[in-house]
Amino acid sequence: MRNFDAPAEISRWQTFALGAGAIGTILWLVGLSTDAEQAYRSWLLGFIFWGGIGIGSLGILILQYLTGGAWGVVIRRFVEAGSRTIPLLALLFAPIMMGLITKHLYAWTVMPNDPLVAHRAAWMNIPSFGIRTIVYFGLLSIMGYLLNKWSEQQDKTTNYEDSAKFLGRATAFCGPAMPFYGLIVSFMAIDWTMMLDPHWYSTMWGFLYIAGWALSCFAFMIAILAALSDKEPMNRIVGSRHFHDIGKLMLALVMVWAYFNLSQWLIIWSGNLPEETPWYLKRIAGGWGIMAILLVIFHFAVPFIILLSQSIKKKPKLLSLVAVFILLMRMVDYYFHIGPSPMTYASIDTFHISWMDFTAPVGIGGIWLWWFFGELKKRPLVPINDPFLENAIAHGKAH
Repeated sequence: MRNFDAPAEISRWQTFALGAGAIGTILWLVGLSTDAEQAYRSWLLGFIFWGGIGIGSLGILILQYLTGGAWGVVIRRFVEAGSRTIPLLALLFAPIMMGLITKHLYAWTVMPNDPLVAHRAAWMNIPSFGIRTIVYFGLLSIMGYLLNKWSEQQDKTTNYEDSAKFLGRATAFCGPAMPFYGLIVSFMAIDWTMMLDPHWYSTMWGFLYIAGWALSCFAFMIAILAALSDKEPMNRIVGSRHFHDIGKLMLALVMVWAYFNLSQWLIIWSGNLPEETPWYLKRIAGGWGIMAILLVIFHFAVPFIILLSQSIKKKPKLLSLVAVFILLMRMVDYYFHIGPSPMTYASIDTFHISWMDFTAPVGIGGIWLWWFFGELKKRPLVPINDPFLENAIAHGKAH
């Protein structure tokens, strides 16, 4: 059997990630001791970004089983490793729960007499929030566990029939799992970010996060795959057509992200309701307005134009640069959601960025990457007994 084990570079990346995570977390703890409200807000920003990649990995894994395709076979072990970080994400959510309990994070915790908050009290209360979060992580963990279990069993099979059986079992499971995944992510997005502003609501919010987290996942996987594409064993597996296929999917999600944002804005603009417009009025003024323009240009227009090029999508290094740029803009997008939202004690109406908005994502990202690379090393980098593996490899190398 050919060797498909992870290269030594992954261990070095894992060590570096752990060091960066430790430094970022320590600096965040220093900030927590001086400005708890900002610290928890910054931790939420980092969690939404990195948690989105992990949770998005499960969504892409489900999608791949449902649709097939050579692109999905070659990245399956990468998104499986991402899906196995969900238990870690549950632990990293603890500071957010602490910020909720201490009433430093969500404005509705200090607005019990507000008429709208009182009307939504059955949903906007700390015990209910905590129970829902446990349910979210529990259901996603079960989905990830089953898919990873069947994939591991497939690796241990010795004949085609057993391999096809486990593949069929995973595919059949993903049919009903996909709508449940969509509902879970939608409710996560509502609880964790939309409720930062207790007076705000949008029926598009869940779709924004489903598409956004999927886009983050694809961009991250392209960056990792490109970094390994010239190293054993991935240089024998991935080809230009694999990157072309994944690049097209990333382009599609860039357009879907823009479509959902435009749809939300058009609906609210045409309705012109006082319950909805303040969210946008705050985000089109001053520095936030500049950020909105930058998102339109650099999150949509620039990547859209670049990814139209077929030659760029077939070149791993160039495509990975676009993917990393999109990841940076994904962070800006999440800050555009979180930053202008009402604070619990201090009201900041002007554009602001805290140094903790950098250290918290670095801390969470380092810990998450350390766990991700550790999971990636545990199994061969491709599903070695998948019935479609050889065809998937041949597809990537074809011209």
